Amino acid sequence: MKTLKLLLCLVLFQSCEGQQPKINGLSLVSSREPINQTHIQPIVNVHANYVAIIPFGFIRDLKNPEVRFNTDRQWFGETKEGVTQYADQLRKKKIKVMLKPQIWVWRGQYTGFIEMETEEDWKVLEKTYASYILEYAKLATELKADIFCIGTELEKFVENRPKYWNDLIEKVKQIYKGKVTYAANWDEFKDTPFWRKLNFIGVNAYFPVNTIVTPTIEGCKEGWKPHKQIMKEISKKYDRPILFTEFGYRSVDYTAKEPWKSDRSMTSVNLQGQANATQAIFEEFWNEGWFGGGFLWKWFHNHDEVGGVENSRFTPQNKPAEAIVRKYYKGIH
Repeated sequence: MKTLKLLLCLVLFQSCEGQQPKINGLSLVSSREPINQTHIQPIVNVHANYVAIIPFGFIRDLKNPEVRFNTDRQWFGETKEGVTQYADQLRKKKIKVMLKPQIWVWRGQYTGFIEMETEEDWKVLEKTYASYILEYAKLATELKADIFCIGTELEKFVENRPKYWNDLIEKVKQIYKGKVTYAANWDEFKDTPFWRKLNFIGVNAYFPVNTIVTPTIEGCKEGWKPHKQIMKEISKKYDRPILFTEFGYRSVDYTAKEPWKSDRSMTSVNLQGQANATQAIFEEFWNEGWFGGGFLWKWFHNHDEVGGVENSRFTPQNKPAEAIVRKYYKGIH
């Protein structure tokens, strides 16, 4: 009997040892000003071990090929100086960093539809986007960032220019020696062609999982089943863990129906729906061995001034969903 108990304990120990620590991450919103340890403490309080820092690049419209970045007109946190300052403050609390340069199209048009009409414009886009990404790959090396993300939701760009992306990945790897991913949209990741070249299969996890006004935990979990099976198969196919490069829900009615929507006309606050959908995603994924973790969308530096029970946006701050995040980030490492 003692021998059996010893063997059981050994098996359990090896099982725990074999599971990689999960990335319990937050997507930090860039601000106009430097941050300090007062701003970092709420991140520590929810037991996050990673933060995504996002220096935006800008394109005027979906057909304009020029990416502009690190300009005097951007907020401090979106610049190289700001990224460096943020990373330094986070590291003081031993919080790891994913550097995630990301395109914003003026008026909030969806980046997946960026598509040029002429070869000349494609070349301009490729050149300016490479300058943007490689500049931040160098900074990721200088900062010893733990993960570098080469792009976010650029479906048509990837689809039309596959050789460019393969070449860009190789150029990034010559500069940056850490782990690399790409943030594919939830309806894009199955067709992304270069997962074998990266360390994580990055998915922005805004999957539709429930259609009722206030989704229940069990209802969301049921809705996750087909999507989860596909992700598991993709993970096995490429022998790479799935990483939710973004995940999260607004505190609105029907939050799990079309979670990608950020329409400001959606103002009906529903805190319970957000909490239920958030808990369901933790219950479904955070104990899976093929799942690497994720970055919650989104987290503001001025914790005491944002979110709250009248807020309908994505942040969980000062809402019931924040307690859900704290519970799961504390309990799962």
